[in-house]
Amino acid sequence: MSSSVGAAAEQKAAQFLERLGYVVLDRNYRCRMGEIDLVCEDGDVLCFVEVRARRHTRYGLPEETITREKKRRIALTARRYLVEKGITERACRFDVVTIVGDGAPVLQRDAWEDVTYRDV
Repeated sequence: MSSSVGAAAEQKAAQFLERLGYVVLDRNYRCRMGEIDLVCEDGDVLCFVEVRARRHTRYGLPEETITREKKRRIALTARRYLVEKGITERACRFDVVTIVGDGAPVLQRDAWEDVTYRDV
């Protein structure tokens, strides 16, 4: 996916999440471990959001492209974010927003549990 397609998908995802009541705190947070597309608040919960877009599902669903290694890198990056921001006691979760073609975004709250920011 080109960077302009990715940026458009992230913008669409951010607007979608804001309509659901999320507050977007950061976009494209980067450190040497990786990148988190969106960091949001959903009520009292801090959400690290991965955005995945595909033109079609011929080769699989967007969420199927999130490997265990990608999850681990996102978790490492989330941990770094928490340290950098001085956040010590806060409920956190990993969400995924998927977009196929020109379709509506789909949210998966608490999208994975096999890797958490506390495990890394």
